[in-house]
Amino acid sequence: METLEILLADDDLDDCLFFCEAVKELDINFNLRTVHDGEQLMELLSNQLVTLPNVLFLDLNMPRKNGFECLEEIKNNQNLLSLPVIVYSTSFEQDVVNQLYRSGAQFYIRKPSVFLQFKKIIGLALSIILSGDLKRPKSELFVLTLQDSE
Repeated sequence: METLEILLADDDLDDCLFFCEAVKELDINFNLRTVHDGEQLMELLSNQLVTLPNVLFLDLNMPRKNGFECLEEIKNNQNLLSLPVIVYSTSFEQDVVNQLYRSGAQFYIRKPSVFLQFKKIIGLALSIILSGDLKRPKSELFVLTLQDSE
């Protein structure tokens, strides 16, 4: 089984711990790297010596550069275009979701507060990445929900 390289950009340390625990409980080999603000994220991604991750989980509300700004930079950079970006946030405003879809995010996940749901939705997202089916979904399938997997 290949090792999945996961990059998590989130300034909330509790959410980072939550994410790490969820992935640990899934049956996958992974390396997880975390960054805690948008500038740190973009510095890491623009470093030519760093191998790109298989997937980026991007929080919207980060200091120094927010998720919207990072997503726009990523999708305007030829070297980063193929990087699947899964935005996850507590926000669920339809305008925000629509904007993220138009900006080129792969999927959107609303952060559940219950750990089991969180683990399931992260597992669903990672299983899609592992399947290699990285074409962007239609807009009506952009928001990953547990109903899709159950």
